Order: sequence, then structure tokens, then C-alpha cells
Amino acid sequence: MSVLGFDVGFMNCYVAVARAGGIETVANEYSDRCTPACVSFGPRNRSIGAAAKSQVVTNCKNTVQGFKRFHGRAFSDPYVQRLKNSLVYDIAQMPTGTAGIKVMYMEEEKVFSIEQVTAMLLTKLKETAENALKKPVADCVISVPCYYTDAERRSVVDAAQITTAVFFLVIKHNVTSITVDLPAPEEKARNVVFVDLGHSGYQTSVCAFNKGKLKVLATACDPELGGKDLDEALVKHFCEEFGKKYKLDVKSKPRALVRLYQECEKLKKLMSANSSDLPLNIECFMNDIDVSGKLNRSQFEEMCAEVLTRVEPPLQSLLEHTKLKKEDIYAVEIVGGASRIPAVKERISKFFGKELSTTLNADEAVARGCALQCAMLSPACKVREFSITDVVPYPISLKWHSAAEEGITDCEVFPKNHAAPFSKVLTFYRKEPFSLEAYYNCPNELPYPDPTIGQFLIQKVVPQASGESSKVKVKVRVNIHGIFSVSSASLVEVQKSDETEPMETEQGNDKDGEVLNKMQTDQEELQGHGDAQKETEEKTARESEEMEVICSVHHKHTLLNPSHHGAIFNYLIYFQVFGSYSCCLASPQGKMIMQDKLEKERNDAKNNVEEYVYDMRDKLHGILEKFVSETDRDALSLKLEDTENWLYEDGEDQPKQVYIDKLAEIKKLGQPIQERYIEAEERPKAFEELGKQIQQYMKFVEAFKMKEEQYDHLEEADVTKVDKLISDAMIWMNSAMNQQSKQSLAVDPSVKVKDIKAKTRELFSACNPIVTKPKPKVELPKEDTPAEQNGPVNEQEKPQEEAADKGTAENTGNPTSENTENKPDMDLD
Repeated sequence: MSVLGFDVGFMNCYVAVARAGGIETVANEYSDRCTPACVSFGPRNRSIGAAAKSQVVTNCKNTVQGFKRFHGRAFSDPYVQRLKNSLVYDIAQMPTGTAGIKVMYMEEEKVFSIEQVTAMLLTKLKETAENALKKPVADCVISVPCYYTDAERRSVVDAAQITTAVFFLVIKHNVTSITVDLPAPEEKARNVVFVDLGHSGYQTSVCAFNKGKLKVLATACDPELGGKDLDEALVKHFCEEFGKKYKLDVKSKPRALVRLYQECEKLKKLMSANSSDLPLNIECFMNDIDVSGKLNRSQFEEMCAEVLTRVEPPLQSLLEHTKLKKEDIYAVEIVGGASRIPAVKERISKFFGKELSTTLNADEAVARGCALQCAMLSPACKVREFSITDVVPYPISLKWHSAAEEGITDCEVFPKNHAAPFSKVLTFYRKEPFSLEAYYNCPNELPYPDPTIGQFLIQKVVPQASGESSKVKVKVRVNIHGIFSVSSASLVEVQKSDETEPMETEQGNDKDGEVLNKMQTDQEELQGHGDAQKETEEKTARESEEMEVICSVHHKHTLLNPSHHGAIFNYLIYFQVFGSYSCCLASPQGKMIMQDKLEKERNDAKNNVEEYVYDMRDKLHGILEKFVSETDRDALSLKLEDTENWLYEDGEDQPKQVYIDKLAEIKKLGQPIQERYIEAEERPKAFEELGKQIQQYMKFVEAFKMKEEQYDHLEEADVTKVDKLISDAMIWMNSAMNQQSKQSLAVDPSVKVKDIKAKTRELFSACNPIVTKPKPKVELPKEDTPAEQNGPVNEQEKPQEEAADKGTAENTGNPTSENTENKPDMDLD
């Protein structure tokens, strides 16, 4: 089984696989390692990846890309509303209040959730990997930006679950960083800065490397800065230029605008490698008008100066949060497509005062890192131990209604850049069910407008038998996906006891709302495995992360009454989540996959008819010309012409079976002609094989008549039978060849290749047993094989030989080994 890493970007996706002791990037069906993050909806099927990319212009209203930025966002989100008018496709509101994509699919207007569209893309990436590997995929890791909130991460989780694969989310920069060579054991931890400027997001992070360990110190980002902002500047420039020069309103035509975006993106890439004036030419741009323009790098950087100033602030934020100096940074690695822009590299290099490192593949580094981390996490692979400590991107707090303080109480549970995955235990004293609301306490830093994470309801809380409050321990957790949850809760009841010492026992009651597996356990479970010192440190950290929240102080004294002891009973405490994230709708993914498959089969059947028409038409005046009569040629040509006209008229959109029947109808006329051609090609070879067989047996008969020693064991009657079979085969072959030579190639042959091959097999079956009959073995008489010459003798001869040997020993006076045991000592004198 193989494990995969998916880098799902704004515009493009990459798939990497861990196998054969290494990491490699997988190519798609077009032999391209880059798969566009694009889905196109048609009247009969969907197109995903490169096939969808080709329809961006021709089917622009129903071809969606860039949908990654809408994960977990409500339709009323100001960000969505701001982008809505600039999109070629339509955004609509889902029943859950989230943003969806409205398209025409199967000639019906449908609204798909962002999770459903992403699941389509993930399924395509999974199929690409399985087709390349020729084996099923066990696990995969999907990268997400470090600035994704809880709602956005849950949205990606929903999309991944639709693909029916085991998946794990990993923050993008951490995945990128583990592809770097580790420092030597004797060296101290190296601080490496990773800068990822992609098409629609800007992320930075500082990671500390040590042997077998990686720790993320801090992250900083600008979610709305990317290569798209530079594309926007170019598009705006040329829209204004074409408006003045050609009197064209480019933004009024979605198709023209899409083409301009494509050309501006190409121009941007060219300017990264060339500083001279570069042309931009588009034929039949609008109203059959060809447009042209030119730009150079210096002009481009001048118009993008405001955008480029946003590169430094996240870098400054990194140093402030980690309290590191620029001298403490060992290296600065850059990845992402937009990081190739010279002005961006110059600003980053100038900020840190050192040369940038480009040892990573700017496009494929994240996917390769995902595959590596998937191998580390998946039970399907065994790799060297390596621990990764992530961070919480935004501070997370809990708030609840406090009966003691008669108001809302809150507490920061996970501060910014806190280690993750991580669990903490909070203790409450309550008599009845209560709820906890999780939220981000820094709304100004969030890219997402709603700071709410979710509301967790702790149910079935009852007071103690004495009427006092029960002790409730609530375990909160940030898992490996970076998703916050209340993972478990336990209720402590007080029982009377005759003992004078208070005693409290605690049993694990970890009933998580999600299935626990190797990827979703706590940090200590993920990173344990053998390092005693590390386990000790984690244990200490866990013990120090237990908080006690006391709602009424006097309840604590009741629990510690000497006449009682505490015990945790198996009272399950359930919780429900009411969050701002969107729950994925029931996906018709399976039906759409089946529809795509049926449509592919229908198109293949249609293409087979079209291919046969063109192929047969060319051959009728080529290699098949001698094998068809004038009458048959005219009839077939007319049939081919009618079929071609039908394909582009009534046959343009027909069921699969109609095309299969149409192909069979044409083949009734064309197949006999092709069979005559094939017979003419293979007949000489078949006759040659038969002739060789006859010559071989003729030589055998001649050798027998010459009384050669190797055949003197054969009966004359058998050889005579072979001679007759050879003669009959020779007569049959000559007759068939003469008869066929008199026939025209335009009619069916008088003798077919299968008849010639059958005659060859018949001759072989009849003659070969006689020709290969082995000689009988000849046994020599026993007196001609004395024991002295032929080694050991048989059992009947042994007594005589033993007697002879004994007599010889007695005559010579030298005892043998056989007779010395039963004889007295002998006088050798």
C-alpha cells in the first residue's frame, strides 16, 4: 500500500507518494505533475483537472476554480460578498448558510457546496495516484494553510471524508519544513524561516531543527496577499489601455476577461526571467478585434509597489513573537509560485540581510513534505522516528455562565503559538448540565469574520447524593488537524465511607466524538515511541496543563469531607457542537462518478464509429484497394459518407448502444474486405510453415531408407505411413496454392489461413510420434560386468565376495576387518 501527500493549491495541485524508500511526485494522465484545481460541469458529465482547465474560456460560467478560499465561509461573509461580483461563475447560499457554487449540470441548475466541489478534486487526485501506482491508496495527508481557522479546517475535513480515504490535515509550512536536511547530532537547533508566497496566500514560519525533532516556533501570514494581486494589477492596467486604445469594455465580457487573466499570468512569469519589454497579443479578443500591448519588469514593479510593501510585515511579526534576532536565523527557504518574482525575493533577502536558499522545489515541496509526513503517521509505512510540534495559530478561549459570579466567565485555554496537538483538563463544579463556548479571542487577527468556534453542551450532570455540586472534569483538545474540540468529560461522585482518609480515584473515560486512531491521539501518543527523556518531558507538561475552575468555593470543601471518598462513576457526559462551520451535505459523489463513467463510455463508442469511418475511407484507396471490387467500394464509400453526415447531425447526441449498433452495421460491409487483406498477408507465412514441416519429414524418410543407425529401431510400416502422409500433404498444398493463385484478391479466398494451420497441426500430430520414437534400452549380460570394473555388486554377489575375501585373508595371514572381531588373538609369527 502507498501513502500520499496532496498539496491542494488555489490554482494547481500536486500529488506526491512515498514508496521504495523515497518520495516522488506523481504525473497525471497528461504526463504533467501539475494538476489544475479546476472543475467543469457540462450537460452530461464533469471534467476535472486539465480537462476542466481547457474549458475555462468555452464554458466559463460552469467552470470553477479558486474555490479553496470559500471553505467554511458563510454566504453573508463580507469577504465572499466582495469577491462575488468579480467571479465568472455564480456564488449562492446553501441551506446551512454557507457559500455554495451555482452551475448548470445535467441541464439542470444545481448548487454544490464548497466541500462537494473540493471532494471532486480530491477524488480526481486520488485516482491519478492510483492509476500511476497501479495499487490502492491507504492514507493521505492534505495540506492546509497555517492561517486556516477551525471552521475552514472542518470544511476541508468534510471534503476529505467524501473521498472515502483515510486522511489527515497538516499545516502547510510544517510539511514544507520537514523536507530539509536535518542538522548533525552535535549541532544546536537551527532556526529556519520558511516563506511561502502562492497564488492567493502568504505564509511564513520559523522552525527549530534538531536531531529527530522539529518544533514550530511561530507563524505569521497575510491571507489575502499572493500572486493574484499582481495579476490583478496587470489586468487593471491592460483593461484601461485597451479601453483607451480599442474602445473596449473588457469587464463586460466574462470570456474576454478570463482570456486576459490567462495572458497576464503568462506575462508575469516571463517578466520574472526577462527585464526587457515583453509583448502581450490576443487574437479575436472582443468583437473580432485583435489587441496588443507591452510591458517591462520595472514598469510592472512600479505599478505593484503598494502590493509588494506587504511582504515585510509578516516577517517582522515572526521575529517579534519568537524574540529572535536576524542573526539567529540559520537560513531562509522560499517556496510557492509567486516567490520566483525578483522583487519579492529582493525584499525578503534585504529584510534578513542574507542570501535566500532555494534548495526546495518551489512548486512540489509541500506535496513531497505531505507524503513524507503521511509515511511517518501511517501504519502502512515504517520510517525513522521524527517528532513534529506544531502551533496553535490563534489564541483559543472558553466562556461559560458562572452561577457564583452571576455572569459570563472566560478563560484562555490555548494561547497563540501554543504547542499542538495538545490536550488540557479543566475541572468544573456543577449541579446541572452546562455549556462551554469556544472562540478566538483575537478577532482582529482572524481572516474569518466570526470568532466563534463552537458551543459544547455537557449533559447528564447531576448533583451529589448530598445535594452538593459534582466535580466535572472536561478534557479540551487541539488535534493534529488543528481542530479544537471537547474530547471527553467525566463526572466524579462522592460516596460515604468508614475510612477517615479522603481518597479519589480517576479512571479514563475518553469518549471522543471522533474515532481515535494513530493520527488523532494526543501529542504524547503521536510522538512517544521509545524516547524516555521525551516521554518524561511530555508527562510533566501534561500534569502542568490541568486547570481547576471553581464555580462555588464551598463545594470543594464538601468533596474533601473526611467521611467520604471520591470515585469516578461510568456516567457518560455527552456533548453537542453548535459551531459556525458548515456541515457537509450528503454528497451525490458516487452518482456523479458513475455518470462520468457512463458518459466516457458513450463518448468512446461515438469516437470508435468516427475513427472507423475515417480509417476505412483512407484504406479503401490505399492498402485495401486490391481487395475490394468496384461495386463493393462504391457501396461502402456511400455508407461511410452517410455515417459521417449522421454523426454531425442526428448522431451528435445518441445513447451508447446506438453507436455500437451503427459500428456493427458498417463493419458488415468493411470487415470482409479487411479479412481478405489479412488473409493475403498471413497466407504465405502459413504455407511456408507447412512446407518446412513437409521437408523435415521428407528428410526423415530419406534417412530411414539410407538405413542410418539412429532410425534402425523403427518399423518400416510406420515410416511408410509417414511417407504417405507427406505425399498427401504435398498434393493438398500444391492444389490449394494453384487454386488460390487463379482467384482474384477481391473475392473471399478459396483456402484460409486457419485451414493451412490446421493441416500443419494434423501432419505434426500424425508424424511426430513416429519420428521421435526413442530407441529401446539394451541390458548387457551379468558376466560381462565384473565387480572390479563396475563398482558395487548386487546383494546376491556379496556372500561370495565376502567368502573369497575371507579365504584370501586366511591364506596370507593378514586378518580383515570383517573376521578379526570373532577370532582369538593370532600369532603373527
